[in-house]
Amino acid sequence: MTYTDIRKRLEGALDEERFEHTLGVAVTARMMARIHGADADAAYVAGLLHDCAKNVSHKDKIHMCEKAGLTVTSVEKENPGLLHAKAGSILAAKEYGIKDKDILNSISSHTTGRPGMSLLEKIIFVADYIEPGRDERPDLNEIREEAFMDLDRCVLDILDMTLKYLGDTAKAIDPMTKETYDYYKSRADKG
Repeated sequence: MTYTDIRKRLEGALDEERFEHTLGVAVTARMMARIHGADADAAYVAGLLHDCAKNVSHKDKIHMCEKAGLTVTSVEKENPGLLHAKAGSILAAKEYGIKDKDILNSISSHTTGRPGMSLLEKIIFVADYIEPGRDERPDLNEIREEAFMDLDRCVLDILDMTLKYLGDTAKAIDPMTKETYDYYKSRADKG
């Protein structure tokens, strides 16, 4: 499937705002990949497909994940919106023909992160947070600058802000987000 094919399919599958966000993530990911020495084409494809399951019903996301043998946590069952990342990796493989494991992992981990993310996974995780259409977060300009200079520090800072936000709003925290934060925090403390 070509970029054009993927874009056309996504334009029909996503609402206009989500489609614009998707394009922003894809372009941002491509730029970050070039700066950090990752595969720019893979970053663009992962950026395009990172939210491909966003408009799938919650029931269908749960079913897709369970059918694929993926663990669905209690937090994900309470907030199935979190499952769009895992379901998106399944959809990207089945509906868009993506076979590259790094792209699929990047889609799957873009919401919560995961310990030991690959370079591409970190790029998609960060690009989703900083794409040009995002403007509601504090210190976003500093985070955008950091994304192109120190990717690991940027991942840690985004995780820290996410955990603080979720704690302040009393929203459920996915255990993987905390586990990912702890992993990157311990690495930062050592080095």
